[in-house]
Amino acid sequence: MEMQNGKWAVVTSTVASLTKRPDFQSDLLDEVLFGMVVEIIEDASGDWYYVKTHYDYKGYIHRKNLWIDNEEALKWKEKADYIVIHNFADIMGEPKYASYPIALLTRGAMLQVTNYEEGEWVQVVLPKNQIGWVRKILVEKKPQQSITKDENTFRQKLVDTALLYLGTQYRWGGKSPLGIDCSGLCSMSYMLNGVLIYRDAVLKEEYMKSIALSEIKPGDLIFFPGHVAMYIGQDKYIHATSKPGLVCINSLNPLDEDYREELYNEISGIGTIF
Repeated sequence: MEMQNGKWAVVTSTVASLTKRPDFQSDLLDEVLFGMVVEIIEDASGDWYYVKTHYDYKGYIHRKNLWIDNEEALKWKEKADYIVIHNFADIMGEPKYASYPIALLTRGAMLQVTNYEEGEWVQVVLPKNQIGWVRKILVEKKPQQSITKDENTFRQKLVDTALLYLGTQYRWGGKSPLGIDCSGLCSMSYMLNGVLIYRDAVLKEEYMKSIALSEIKPGDLIFFPGHVAMYIGQDKYIHATSKPGLVCINSLNPLDEDYREELYNEISGIGTIF
């Protein structure tokens, strides 16, 4: 394997697969969203690259999903300071509905916004300096990676963000409104509020501290063997689960209809960033 001269790249696909092996039929580990910058660690084989994301997750990604340009990617990393906040956002060639689409982005995609506006539209810059237009209500400034001084407000933001994915289909390794898994739901809810946590369903002390179940508050995470959920208050938690194959809400209270005893009995830890 050879080290790549162009060490950094920008994801240019709506959703790019991060796989376990350099093969289209490999297991999906994660999805990297449009506009995210990855570090190329190795040229694996052919058009596959072994990369690391900005949240320290590693896997293989195909060249077709990347704009490989070390200098431009690092510039993009600094300038792409807006994110898509709606399920989906059409990037149009002109500031009007009756125009031609340039790209379809999902919640969490990163892009640049210029100072040019026309009515409800704002001009954006995509990788490779492509210009487009998006409705203002679909994007907002990327939050800083810090926790607000008002803990309760921040906790509610985490819960509100997770609830945006309610009803989304379950997809192993997924991380978008097209499909999402348990750790994808939790990590994206935090990332969209400016905080990076571990992407997998493991309570790692460098990301979160362990607390007792009796101390749990909204926004904290509930860990099970191979699974994770977010507590939303009133004994309820939201999670992406293969049963019933959607993002749904269940209860910790055995008196509630949505109580899942088999999960409750397997709680292995509670994690908090606070």
